[in-house]
Amino acid sequence: MTTDAETMIVPNDFPELKGLVWNRDPARAMPASEVFALYERNWRFVDASGLTEREKRLIRDLTAAYGKGVLLVS
Repeated sequence: MTTDAETMIVPNDFPELKGLVWNRDPARAMPASEVFALYERNWRFVDASGLTEREKRLIRDLTAAYGKGVLLVS
């Protein structure tokens, strides 16, 4: 997930992420680093049991790329 140009992610493609962007257009792509920060800040609103395999993989990839392997959640 590391490239010269930052990867863009469309929240509509991931059910739990879509719920976290209630104040934005979920069809509009956002930088991967912002998505990672959004997951960390708002993890308490994520239904971990409702994560699709694709979204779990996204979170793992974001954690590796931006969190140095650690997702800081409480």
